[in-house]
Amino acid sequence: MPKFTKEDIVRQAQDNNVRFIRLQFTDILGTIKNVEIPVSQLEKALDNKVMFDGSSIEGFVRIEESDMYLYPDLDTFVIFPWTAEKGKVARFICDIYQPGKPGEEPKPFEGDPRGILKRVLKEAQELGFTDFNIGPEPEFFLFKNDEKGEPTLELNDRGGYFDLAPTDLGENCRRDIVLELEDMGFEIEASHHEVAPGQHEIDFKYADAVSTCDNIQTFKLVVKTIARKHGLHATFMPKPLFGVNGSGMHLNMSLFTQEGNAFYDKNTESQLSKTAMQFLGGILKHAEGFTAITNPIVNSYKRLVPGYEAPVYIAWSMRNRSPLVRIPSSRGVSTRIEVRSPDPSANPYLAMAVMLASGLDGIKKKINPPEATDRNIYIMSKEERLDEGIKDLPSTLKEAIDSLLKDEVLVKALGDHLFEHFVEAKEIEWDMFRTQVHPWEREQYMSQY
Repeated sequence: MPKFTKEDIVRQAQDNNVRFIRLQFTDILGTIKNVEIPVSQLEKALDNKVMFDGSSIEGFVRIEESDMYLYPDLDTFVIFPWTAEKGKVARFICDIYQPGKPGEEPKPFEGDPRGILKRVLKEAQELGFTDFNIGPEPEFFLFKNDEKGEPTLELNDRGGYFDLAPTDLGENCRRDIVLELEDMGFEIEASHHEVAPGQHEIDFKYADAVSTCDNIQTFKLVVKTIARKHGLHATFMPKPLFGVNGSGMHLNMSLFTQEGNAFYDKNTESQLSKTAMQFLGGILKHAEGFTAITNPIVNSYKRLVPGYEAPVYIAWSMRNRSPLVRIPSSRGVSTRIEVRSPDPSANPYLAMAVMLASGLDGIKKKINPPEATDRNIYIMSKEERLDEGIKDLPSTLKEAIDSLLKDEVLVKALGDHLFEHFVEAKEIEWDMFRTQVHPWEREQYMSQY
């Protein structure tokens, strides 16, 4: 990401006819929020003086403590390329601060997801790690809109994995998304049709954890905006259709020290370091607990079922793609661990925070992973899995919440404020789903009973 000064930003805004500034942040559920100001208020924003009502944001604060400050991260300044008609719109991604006591400076808000990730990163730095790099692989579906602009369940193509036009009718939309992202500074590594009809993937270059999360949120915004210009609705819902693959967001992770990639050791048979194996051990130990964060909605668990390439079992392998964790074959600076369970409905800041906390716990406690599983776990019997110590991921949001409640390491990483509000929101979501009568039930039971 470029490094900007306040003077750089003011000059760019003037030179590019910027009329409005969006001050963006992310709530606990992963939804992008923003306060839009006219460019005349830019100096005020750069001085961290713009306030908003935090009590109106899900899980932030009560009404009697509602005033909150938006602190723009200057390095996230970008001008949206598609807003040129009547003066452009630019944005910052912001950290959230609360007013201090009289005479004190504002302090970071403990329920800010971006701030929580920064807090866990600080713990990694105290252990000697300079960078936590992440390469995401977000997937999404494109559906047609109706004449009112509302999404339908009609797909705009019947393509499959790596198909080309004319089968892949989403190709033009996907290409325009890539061009817009590149105009905004993204380095796109690959763009292709995914396995299911109407499903797509665009991969962008890895970055440090905070920048990657910022990029994921920006990516979602661009995908939805450009899709709408094509008369399409882009959704990051994990499983919008029964009977086809769902959308995941595989995360490739690596830790660095001053000496380089801490996961690489040329002197071991696998060329994986002790640090890598212990980080992996922590990931596997806490997988049940972090699933409520990495797969945070009821629909997430319609994707995490056998038969559609999504991981269901807590295991790892160098080659096999059926376990939760895979170790890609690249070594040296590219040595990394790929966690395959997260989906794009996750709040990226919280997902990275809990996975980093899990891996760091493995390093601190020297947790070694079990033996790699190189068989196809999907065709193993339950008894065979138990014999090899392979546990299942939670199969419902309720199971995932219960597992998170028991994981003291992750509860501490999230902090009391966010943890309590997140769990409360998810328990309400589960209860609403549990008590609803669904079409499947009527189809199965109305005539029979």
